[in-house]
Amino acid sequence: MQGVVSLPLSEIIMISRHIRSTDVHSYMNLAPLTDLPDPHTPPPTPTDSRGRSSQIFGVDTIVRRNAEARRATAHGRDIYAVTAPLVVEALQRIADGRGKTRGVVAPGEAIDARNFLESLPAVALAVAES
Repeated sequence: MQGVVSLPLSEIIMISRHIRSTDVHSYMNLAPLTDLPDPHTPPPTPTDSRGRSSQIFGVDTIVRRNAEARRATAHGRDIYAVTAPLVVEALQRIADGRGKTRGVVAPGEAIDARNFLESLPAVALAVAES
């Protein structure tokens, strides 16, 4: 794959807690990895009333079993506007005792996943399956 690099993302740990798999690979576009350490890269600029930047993100997932493959794609605007509420809500639930378990676990094991996702504010996120 041209323009991408293989690197271990945090999702690999979570996937292994939920799905038995012999191989998990994650890749990231090289452009953001080049921009991050560059001191001349400006910070994202808010472009709407919610303070979100115009940056677009995408996640493309392909799962294969034997000859069958399934794909899910999600994309949206300003990845931090999507992930920040996830992190804050999860930490709040763990801190106030709503966690289901203790120790090293994946987020879906620590809290009620459906209730958690339903509690989050609506975000502009498009998801497609094929």
